[in-house]
Amino acid sequence: MDIKNAEAAIEAVLFTMGDSVEVEKIAKAIELDAETTKKIIHNMMDKYQSEERGIKIIELENAFQMCTKSEMYEYLIRVAKQPKKMALSEVLMETLSIIAYKQPITKLEIEKIRGVKSDHAVNKLVEYNLVKELGRLDAPGRPIMFGTTEEFLRHFGVQSLEELPSVSPVQLEDFKAEAEEEVQLKLNI
Repeated sequence: MDIKNAEAAIEAVLFTMGDSVEVEKIAKAIELDAETTKKIIHNMMDKYQSEERGIKIIELENAFQMCTKSEMYEYLIRVAKQPKKMALSEVLMETLSIIAYKQPITKLEIEKIRGVKSDHAVNKLVEYNLVKELGRLDAPGRPIMFGTTEEFLRHFGVQSLEELPSVSPVQLEDFKAEAEEEVQLKLNI
């Protein structure tokens, strides 16, 4: 393996792993001996230091890690402070609706209503701070109960859960009819 390819491979390994990687593991991956690998990495460290780069490689005992140069932290902070833009898909909206109207509710109860696994949707809603853990149900396995947050109220422009629109009896009957049709279609397939 030539030096350029070895450097590219080392860079890829260190970037992807995120944590420190022992020199022996890197050497084995690029099929070179540990001493040669260490020399290549030290040359890369010198290059990164001399060039106008935002990253550097640091040595930690007998391992190496790629990280951000401390002079770049202010740029990272600017990005991290920017508010995350929420994208609420139909799945997330459906799951959020179930939680809002049925809270406190467990994942299992959500999945019974939706008919599919809901781990990803619930985790995303927690990440967006629209849903939070309310405690654990006193039942076998002690499942986590979920409910909405103040951010949910702010996001949807309501002051309390009582302000959520109620489902009229006519709409409820329509929903039941649609659900029964779907079940019949699935049974006929």
